[in-house]
Amino acid sequence: MMPDLGNYAVEVISAYGLSSIVLGFLIFTSVVRNARVKQRLADAEARKDA
Repeated sequence: MMPDLGNYAVEVISAYGLSSIVLGFLIFTSVVRNARVKQRLADAEARKDA
């Protein structure tokens, strides 16, 4: 069910698409950074215990 966007359909749909891509990129980089930080923390704790 698509609303009638009139003359602005291309702009609105492309804005939604671009926003989705940016949001996906931010989520991806956050997940990757989280994994790296967890690994660095585990390495630091392992060095502390040794």
